[in-house]
Amino acid sequence: MTNFSDLNISESTQRALAKMGFEEATPIQEGTVRFGMEGRDVIGQAQTGTGKTAAFGIPIIEKVDIRNTAVQALVIAPTRELAIQVSEEIYRIGADKRVRILSVYGGQEIGRQIRALRNNPQIIVGTPGRILDHIKRKTLKLDGVQTLVLDEADEMLNMGFIEDINTILASVPAERQTLLFSATMPGPIRKIAETFMKNPEMVKIKSKEMTVENIEQFFVKSQEREKFDILSRLLNVQQPELAIIFGRTKRRVDELSQALGIRGYIAEGIHGDLTQAKRMSVLKQFKEGKVDILVATDVAARGLDISGVTHVYNFDIPQDPESYVHRIGRTGRAGKSGVAITFVTPREMGYLRIVEETTKKQMTPLNPPSSDEAILGQQRVAVEQLTEIVTKNELSDYTHLAADLLEKFEAKDLVAAALRSLTREPNDTPVSISEERPLPSRGNSRGGGGGYKGNRSGGRPSSGGGGRGYGGGARRSGGSGGNAPSGSRDGARRDSSSRSRTTKSDR
Repeated sequence: MTNFSDLNISESTQRALAKMGFEEATPIQEGTVRFGMEGRDVIGQAQTGTGKTAAFGIPIIEKVDIRNTAVQALVIAPTRELAIQVSEEIYRIGADKRVRILSVYGGQEIGRQIRALRNNPQIIVGTPGRILDHIKRKTLKLDGVQTLVLDEADEMLNMGFIEDINTILASVPAERQTLLFSATMPGPIRKIAETFMKNPEMVKIKSKEMTVENIEQFFVKSQEREKFDILSRLLNVQQPELAIIFGRTKRRVDELSQALGIRGYIAEGIHGDLTQAKRMSVLKQFKEGKVDILVATDVAARGLDISGVTHVYNFDIPQDPESYVHRIGRTGRAGKSGVAITFVTPREMGYLRIVEETTKKQMTPLNPPSSDEAILGQQRVAVEQLTEIVTKNELSDYTHLAADLLEKFEAKDLVAAALRSLTREPNDTPVSISEERPLPSRGNSRGGGGGYKGNRSGGRPSSGGGGRGYGGGARRSGGSGGNAPSGSRDGARRDSSSRSRTTKSDR
C-alpha cells in the first residue's frame, strides 16, 4: 500500500491522518486522492468498508480555502446516520485546518439548521431531501461549490432519491469537480455520470478485497446485562494469546478494562482521552506480551499493526461494516489464522446482517460456554503448562523434593495438586458495567450506523464516543459557535426507503 506522505497532501492533513491512526492508503483512497488532487472527476466503485470517506474527504479538505466563507464542498449521502458519520470523519481530517462543517438531514428541527447555516460552513454533508428543502428556502447557497460528492449513489437510487439528486446537481456550478461512489453501477447511476461528469476516472475496488478469509467469524446473541460474564467464560475457554476487545465508548473501555482486572485478567484500555505517552506505553506492553488483553475504541485502535493477535472480541457491535472490517483485521495477519467474535443484542441483529452482506461471509452462531466449560478450559491450560514444564526437563533442582513428597503422598494426588495450583479458578467477583443503549433497529438497507458518538461540548467532537444515548441520538452542538458538524437528538431515525415517505421524513 501507499503511504499518505506519497500522495502530495499537506503536512497539516498528514498530521490529522496520523492522529486518526491512518498510516497507509487503501486502494480506493490511493486512486481517488491522486485523481482528486488533480481536480479530475472520479467514479469510485467500492463497497462500504474500503475507506471511501477519507478517499473523498482528503481532496475536499486540501481544496478548501478557510478564508472563503462560501460553501465550497457538498456531500450527498442517503441517510442521516451516514451523513453524521461522514461529517465527523471529514471534520477529523480537517482538524488542523479548522474547516467549518455542517450536516443537514431530516428529523432535525430545520430552524436549528438555518441558524447553523448562518455561521458560514464551508462543507455541507446532508441527505437529498433536506438539502433540496434548504435550496428551495434559499437558506443554502451552492454557487461557490467546487467539489460535489455522491456517496453510496446506488443506495440513494434504491431509496427513490434520483429526482432529488438530479435537481441538486442542476443547482450547483457546472464548473466543478464531481466524485461519485457506488457499490454497483445500475443504468440510472451511469446516466448521472454521463450527464453530470466530465471524463471521469474509474477507481474500481473488487468486493473480495474486503473479505478476510483466514479469520473465523462468530457471533453471540445475548442481552446487554449478560455480555461481560459470557466474555469472561469465553476468555477462560479460548485462552487467547493476545486479544483485543472493542468497546463503543470511552466509558465502556474504562469499565471493561477495570472489570477484567478485577476478574484476574491482565488488561489495559486505550481511547482518545488518554495522553499519547500513555497510549504508547500500553501498546508497548501489549506488543511485548506484558498485557494479554487490549480494550479499545475504534478511533484509538486505528492503524494498529500488532502481530500475534489471535482473537478479536466486539463487545459492542460496530455501527457500520467499515468499522467491523477494520476491527477484525487486527487478527489473522501475515497468513496466520484468527478468531473474531461479535456480541449482538436481539435488537441489533439487523446490523449483523448488514455486516454479513458487506463482507460476503456469514458469521457462525456461537453458544456461550457454561461455567463448567470455563473451568474445563482453565484445567486444560494447566495440563498444557505442566506438560511443557516436564518436557523441558529442567527439574534437577526439584527431584529430591519430589522424592520426599512421593514418600508421603500418592503420585496421582501430587499431580492433581500441581494442576490445581496452576488452574485459575473462574472469578465471579461482581463488577460494574454500565448498560449501553442498543443501536437503533436496522432493516435491510446499507449505509452509515445509528447516531452520533457521545455528547459534545464546545462544538468539538470527542474521539471514540463517550456519552449516554449513543445510537439513540446523542445531543450535539448544532453547529453554532464551533467547527464541528451538526447533528440531532433523533439521529437514530432513518430516512424511509420509499420515495413518497422518504422525502417527507427526510425533510
